[in-house]
Amino acid sequence: MKGVHILLAIALLALASSLASASDPSPLQDFCVAINDTKNGVFVNGKFCKDPKKVKPNDFFFEGLNKPGDTSNSLGSKVTAVNVQQILGLNTLGISLARIDFAPKGLNAPHTHPRATEILVVEEGTLYVGFVTSNTDNRLFTKVLNKGDVFVFPIGLIHFQLNVGYGNAVAFAALSSQNPGVITIADAVFGSNPPISPEVLTKAFQVDKNVVNYLQKQFGSDNN
Repeated sequence: MKGVHILLAIALLALASSLASASDPSPLQDFCVAINDTKNGVFVNGKFCKDPKKVKPNDFFFEGLNKPGDTSNSLGSKVTAVNVQQILGLNTLGISLARIDFAPKGLNAPHTHPRATEILVVEEGTLYVGFVTSNTDNRLFTKVLNKGDVFVFPIGLIHFQLNVGYGNAVAFAALSSQNPGVITIADAVFGSNPPISPEVLTKAFQVDKNVVNYLQKQFGSDNN
């Protein structure tokens, strides 16, 4: 009976350790450059690995983050992601990068990264940033950031950045996943495909059905 208790304790500890992991699993090799040809690869951490003998310096390289993103859209912002899709050598390494450009009053709308914590540094301009904690507190943490300031957005929490300066703004963000994912709240709720039933949304947001219909037209697939 004692042996069963010991095995149960070990199993619970192993489960707790797996649940406590806050980023991608640690690699068991120097690198695992992703490859789309599944016939000649080994499957590790979501991507097939290129034969190490065929790996080139360009597998770890990306150019262009010095170029401003196009902010001529309704939000006045542009995110340029550099994750495992752009740098295949990031596969299994648990990290990625993004550049965010803002026009005056531009907004990186409330969103979450389901697989990553984000740390952001302002390169130019002034940003009002914040995140909201989980239910039931829903506590808002905000800060106004200037050039050189740094702010952290914990994994999975809704967060945003708004340009409150008079000119353009630029920020760079590092994320603790090769593929952090992004869920923009308004797009997901009001622009899902197929649409969420208005009955659900009118009750959830306690608004008139006409408001829901209007928002679904704004964020629907025809407008994305």
